[in-house]
Amino acid sequence: MLNDGERMLGGLLRSSHTATLEDVVPLVAEHAAFVGFSNTQIYVVDLRDQHLVPLPGQADVEGEPLTRLRIDSTIAGRAYRDVEIVKVRPEEAGERVSGPDAVRLWVPLLDGTERVGVLGAITQRVDETVEWRMKQLGTVISLMVVSKRHSSDTYQKLVRSEPMTLSAEVLWNLMPNGSFANDKVVLSGAVEPAYQVGGDAFDYGITGDMLHLSIFDAMGHDLSAGLTASIAVGACRNNRLQGADLLKTSEAIDEAIAEQFAQTRFATGILANLDMSTGELTWVNRGHHPPLVIRQGRLAATLESELPQPPMGFRMGLETGLLHYRLERGDRLLFYTDGIIEAKSPDGEQFGLDRFLDFIVRREADGVSAPETLRRLIHSIMKHQHGRLQDDATVLTVEWRAGGHVDLTM
Repeated sequence: MLNDGERMLGGLLRSSHTATLEDVVPLVAEHAAFVGFSNTQIYVVDLRDQHLVPLPGQADVEGEPLTRLRIDSTIAGRAYRDVEIVKVRPEEAGERVSGPDAVRLWVPLLDGTERVGVLGAITQRVDETVEWRMKQLGTVISLMVVSKRHSSDTYQKLVRSEPMTLSAEVLWNLMPNGSFANDKVVLSGAVEPAYQVGGDAFDYGITGDMLHLSIFDAMGHDLSAGLTASIAVGACRNNRLQGADLLKTSEAIDEAIAEQFAQTRFATGILANLDMSTGELTWVNRGHHPPLVIRQGRLAATLESELPQPPMGFRMGLETGLLHYRLERGDRLLFYTDGIIEAKSPDGEQFGLDRFLDFIVRREADGVSAPETLRRLIHSIMKHQHGRLQDDATVLTVEWRAGGHVDLTM
């Protein structure tokens, strides 16, 4: 005989196989009722990580359609920011709910370390079992949303608040999720301007204990820049999947861009491999800003090359071999593009490398998660430029934990 929690989770999983994104809301409401959860509300995060947007077909207890919520100033946003369960009396949040013991619970929707959105529900009691069921319900909903979103135009329209350029459309469909974690590394990436990104891109992949990393900054801010970055990412993946080493892969990217644009376009970039079992970092830098290593709240190393290598696209060849560095447990690698440190305020003040490093270190000291740190960093850079970036701004961080525990369960 199934208990109520098993009926809820099992029923949702069974129904999810043939469900569309539009089916998620009524299915969750139906199955959540088995454990006493009512007025369930499901929000997903928008493309810019600024708002939580309700899935279609939802209303509050008074029947009014749900509206989007700011991540930085709402109770639901707190659950998202801090990756924790949040409890609030409905009347304190402006909700009219019957029952003297009614509580609104909010939990983040997580797929690994990627924050998909939040789930809210009303319950008449709160104890360890209720909280556990709420978290498990959030996990199942996350899996449902993630499995449906790639084929759902509804989802793609929902998370956008403005039109997207063709270049951005191509690049967003090429890049991987902005968060990944296992018991050895925690990785996060962010790109702005989300709707007009021209030539910035990052990529990663795993083979056994090897983490493959790359970041690219293509010349210009037009469609040709987006195509250049797309060629760089595509050639990088194609060659690494064929077993090519970093040097040969960077040369293949160089040749692909040169062939397509007759040596009139280029991309800077870093291609790197991190052995997640030993912390050995190997990389080639093609005209890009050097990676940085943060250790125990300070800059431990700037991984510069003695002889700078040319960008990719000019067929100028390589003059040195691979570079090597051994990370220590807890080190955080930073890869970034021009738009991070060269972002200028209206009066010409650059955001700068020192401010960038200080921001990362301070959030790390505060215990802020890597994805949340990058979300706040990008918003800080946008604020510095009064909301208008002059260049694409991309950052990729990797914390090497070497078997340390990564808590994905709240």
